[in-house]
Amino acid sequence: MTKLHPVRQFIDRVASSPNAPYLHQAKSGQWQTYAWAEVDTQARKIASALQDQGYAPGDRIAILAKNSMEWIVSDIAIAMAGYISVPIYATAGESTINYVLNHSGSKAVFVGKLDDYAPLKAANPGLPTIGYPYDKIEADHDWNDWLEKYPPLDDVCIPELEDMYTLVYTSGSTGNPKGVVLSGLNLAAAATALSDGYAEKGNRMLSYLPMAHITERSLVTMASLYMDIQIFFNESLETFLDDLKHAKVTGFITVPRLWAKFQSQILAKVPDKRLQRILSIPVVGKLFAKKLRQQLGFGDCAFYGSGTAPIPPSLLEWWQRLGVNIGEGWGMTELAGAGAGNTPCDVSRLGTIGAPFGDMEFKLADSGELLVRGSSVFKEYYNNPEATAGSFDGEWFKTGDKAVQNSNGSWSITGRVKEQFKTGKGKYVAPVPIESLLGANVYIEQCCVVGSGMPQPLALVALAEGHGQSQQLVEQSLLETLESVNGDVEGHERLDRLIVVKEPWSIENGLLTPTLKLKRTEIESAHQALVTDAKSGKVVWE
Repeated sequence: MTKLHPVRQFIDRVASSPNAPYLHQAKSGQWQTYAWAEVDTQARKIASALQDQGYAPGDRIAILAKNSMEWIVSDIAIAMAGYISVPIYATAGESTINYVLNHSGSKAVFVGKLDDYAPLKAANPGLPTIGYPYDKIEADHDWNDWLEKYPPLDDVCIPELEDMYTLVYTSGSTGNPKGVVLSGLNLAAAATALSDGYAEKGNRMLSYLPMAHITERSLVTMASLYMDIQIFFNESLETFLDDLKHAKVTGFITVPRLWAKFQSQILAKVPDKRLQRILSIPVVGKLFAKKLRQQLGFGDCAFYGSGTAPIPPSLLEWWQRLGVNIGEGWGMTELAGAGAGNTPCDVSRLGTIGAPFGDMEFKLADSGELLVRGSSVFKEYYNNPEATAGSFDGEWFKTGDKAVQNSNGSWSITGRVKEQFKTGKGKYVAPVPIESLLGANVYIEQCCVVGSGMPQPLALVALAEGHGQSQQLVEQSLLETLESVNGDVEGHERLDRLIVVKEPWSIENGLLTPTLKLKRTEIESAHQALVTDAKSGKVVWE
């Protein structure tokens, strides 16, 4: 597929289908549809307003907001005006917001819907703010005022493909985030990575994963410029299922945590043993699976994906029995979100990340670390030459992930290089493969294997909410899983016990990143007393 700069691609889409529906936004349950020409007019007006503020070409403009059509308009407008967008997670705390604004040198901030505006007020180093047209947003400039006051910008900026388009800060689990410089070429390559997964016409996606995260940005937002995709924006957590059904999505990409949550919602109504019996009945099983898919909002869905973190193969197999064939993908901010994918889903490659996208090339270092190169790979970290130099081996980017290539040509990620820990016996343990095995238990929603310096590793687990089963039944199931897992791993990897924690790990309690990855150090620290307590029993309840 020919790679045009995102701005040029947007302008061409507007010219070819000005009246075609593009973005769908709900406000208080009422949906409004915006055609390509309407989005173009708004973007050009906002671009004109930005230029009137006197910013210099290449200046950075931040976006701090939940998903909305205004987010996309802002992003396009910033580029059209000759500036660089800097997305910030809507859940970011004061220190992160302050760091990103200062490190990027941002000149202004677009502000949209947030659960809490206090962190921005405390962190903002005096930058002007532009408020989206939603209740409770206080800002120096009003979105609707700008739309009324300014004419559409005629002479829009269309940068070179290799020029910086956006500055995306990683959501890393340790230290300050790094600013990843992404070009138009990086985003164009990533946006077209799933071209085989989308239909030629009539694709519909629900936008709800953070737009500051590169997966949503590249594989949904940017992809909509290059493929025929309409985007529906989730209004709130409470309206999620209704919004999903309204959108009649044809494709759905989410993270392993949410696939596990959907599973637990089904099992709260139909216990797994009964469900599997029903699914095994010819004809009846297919009809029942179809009904469940419709109840979840997947009645029209043909393409399913999972990314940002490893997903247990057992969970993929469970969904496959419901007719939901999930293709696992792998990417990083540094790859504009697109590294490899099992797309379209090949069931023979279930549990792998499939093959590299587009012109991406993979190879393994002697240490087993995955090295990559290709059009979607970034060139540098912003104002951090040391980190940039340390992340490349010549033209190959060092991903920090350990991987293996399978006999069928697919690839599997076996964990992060830095996640390995050494037990008291001097043996290294990679937690991810063990956590994947534990994920076969339908009651386990989250797990974290720890044990640095200990005789044997152990696992902290958080149970799926609302499973509706007695503690005795769940404990027996956990014991069976523990025995099964310990039978599949090396002696030094066998788990001494499972510790069931009371509270699940979340972004709010600081134990998950904004993309729902485990903050392993923080999780172990938060449960240190439990980890070091020599309680008897193979399953210990907090």
